Amino acid sequence: MRYGEEDRESDNIEDRRGQGFGSREGFAIPLGGGGLSLTSLLVIGAICLMLGINPLQLLSLSDGVPNLPRGYPAQPRRSVDDIPGLPGQRPIEPKDDEMTRFVRHVLADTEDTWGRVFEAAGRRYVPPTLVLFSGGTQTACGTGVAAMGPFYCPLDQKVYIDLSFYDELKRRFHAPGDFAQAYVIAHEIGHHVQKLLGVADKVQSLKGRAGDEAQANALQVRMELQADCLAGVWASLNDQVKNRLQPGDVEAGLNAAAQIGDDTLQRRSQGRVVPESFTHGSSAQRVKWFREGLEGGQMSVCDTFGASDL
Repeated sequence: MRYGEEDRESDNIEDRRGQGFGSREGFAIPLGGGGLSLTSLLVIGAICLMLGINPLQLLSLSDGVPNLPRGYPAQPRRSVDDIPGLPGQRPIEPKDDEMTRFVRHVLADTEDTWGRVFEAAGRRYVPPTLVLFSGGTQTACGTGVAAMGPFYCPLDQKVYIDLSFYDELKRRFHAPGDFAQAYVIAHEIGHHVQKLLGVADKVQSLKGRAGDEAQANALQVRMELQADCLAGVWASLNDQVKNRLQPGDVEAGLNAAAQIGDDTLQRRSQGRVVPESFTHGSSAQRVKWFREGLEGGQMSVCDTFGASDL
């Protein structure tokens, strides 16, 4: 992607890197009817990460935690010394590094693009805050950890990302390139657009009335695919106004969508695919809907809920 010194950087960034795992305020975090001290939380989080267990399964504080693709590859076992953000480790620096500036540029572009789209529709776009964290952090949706990858919390309307995910995206998921990184942010911003438009709340309500988990998962898949499509719409409109895309960028974005499809993740982690457990869509579906938005360039092409064939 093409950015220069003259391009705007978003100020809607909350940098929590180096603050440690758990509550930023440092008080005990309730779990069920009791509470865990910050020290206990750190120990549990470290043990979970070493064993390849998602700490969210133990520390989730609400039902608002974003659905993750089943079969998400477990993190490699790590020593406690390798886990960023724990007490006694060196601080993560610099905070204003090249990747941070890139994220600020992309977030600014989403603000400008969606601001114009909402204004044209007679509405006001309220930008979300993007939280940078290392290892783990507290959200209104529960405890977020790096192993989850980037996610959006609709309860506090914030996007959360541990920038180490971009190394994972390149090395483990074979999706290099700055546009692949921008696609990840744009997808989460797509969820924020859904929240502002009321789509997220309607889907959550429908999921609550679903007959079984498979039906709830199917609704979540349509929501995730719509966020992919909205990411494509953003990329198209943003390029029309600011000429951001360079040769190879579109291919990088499509490859990223393919590499994080539920079927691909499940095949890598467990050697088999269980379609009824999909929560984000197959690789082919994610590529299709990202392309729909990219080529269509308008929100009307992103009606995944009315589509008979995903």
